[in-house]
Amino acid sequence: MKGLAYPGREVNYDCNSQVPTGYHNGRTIFYVFGRYPKQPDGDTYPVLDLAICHGDFLNADHEYVHENRRVRGFGSYGDIMIRDRKMYVAPTPFGLLSGVAHLHTLILPMGTTVPAGFKQTGELVRTEADHLIVGYRFDLRGNVLSPRRVPNPSAGREHVFVAWRLDHGSDQQVSMRDVSMSR
Repeated sequence: MKGLAYPGREVNYDCNSQVPTGYHNGRTIFYVFGRYPKQPDGDTYPVLDLAICHGDFLNADHEYVHENRRVRGFGSYGDIMIRDRKMYVAPTPFGLLSGVAHLHTLILPMGTTVPAGFKQTGELVRTEADHLIVGYRFDLRGNVLSPRRVPNPSAGREHVFVAWRLDHGSDQQVSMRDVSMSR
């Protein structure tokens, strides 16, 4: 569950040493994003909108297992440890989608059974990237982080998701935004 101040940072969030995924330890994982007013009236923080998505909408890789590593011997006396605690910054549904602001939206993989009382408000396609980052090098003297990429064997594979709302909710359609990133 992630609360996002509005207006504020809402297109991505810090995953705090775990990359998002749709499955973990044999369980299906959902991510819940709610936006609240940055400057509320009074002492309450009402939820302005809510987006619940299957973890595969954020990242379809189920193989990567995060582990923190360390190296000892840094510094002029050689007694400082460098801890490699990776921070992942993943997109939110508010950054990836149009038509979710100020509404309640559920995003599920295509083919997922949905109980009665829901209506479809969009079909969403995520396409796997041409390359995967499989490592990186960090130069402590130059403060340079250099990724190591390999071709993605699943490049171009499409993952289809469906946006749902309660029957009595808005009919506003949900669609993917153009979120091209330099790779």
